[in-house]
Amino acid sequence: MKILKIILKWFGYLLLVPLAYLLISLVLTFISIDRKEENPISNKTIYLTSNGVHLDIVLATKDIDSLLLSGLDYSDTHNYLSFGWGDENFYLNTPTWNDLTFSNAFKALFLKSPTLIHLSPYKAKRNKWIEIKLSEPEFLKITSYLQNTFETNAKGMKILLPNKGYSSSDNFYKSKGSYSCLNTCNSWINTAFKQSGLKSCLWTPFDFGLMNKYE
Repeated sequence: MKILKIILKWFGYLLLVPLAYLLISLVLTFISIDRKEENPISNKTIYLTSNGVHLDIVLATKDIDSLLLSGLDYSDTHNYLSFGWGDENFYLNTPTWNDLTFSNAFKALFLKSPTLIHLSPYKAKRNKWIEIKLSEPEFLKITSYLQNTFETNAKGMKILLPNKGYSSSDNFYKSKGSYSCLNTCNSWINTAFKQSGLKSCLWTPFDFGLMNKYE
């Protein structure tokens, strides 16, 4: 009986961990970091999009500099490129939420693991995308952040994973960093906004953190 009480006690402590994480995440999500530039000339446009959980950042191909475009697999008919970041095992082995397993989720959240950038090309703008206006310096910081996330080989080229996309047009590339519950796909994009001087969350693991600030 004493052992059972100890087990129940520790089980209660374990339940407090995700609750504390959720509470702290929500508080930090709703604390805003204001835009650094005052009265900027906002002549560039980027977009945010989400599948309901995972944020991607979308850029018009015509605006992207040659350094970031170098090594990316897309065609002349693709006018927009969407960039997402996440855990390699999760990306490759969980193409849909029906494929989600406890093992994949646990490894992504709590174990150090390699990451990928997911690149999806689009021919036309989608209505659900959230439009964000920014200045030339802010845009250059965004593209630099994206470029610096790509892992490169000895020749400085981006590392494509052949035939690993969800369709015939999207692709995965090796990237820097390790995914965890403290460094998620959405916090990665939030960091991009923060480092570029754009309005952002103090920290957030959620997609709605940034979306609510720009909708």
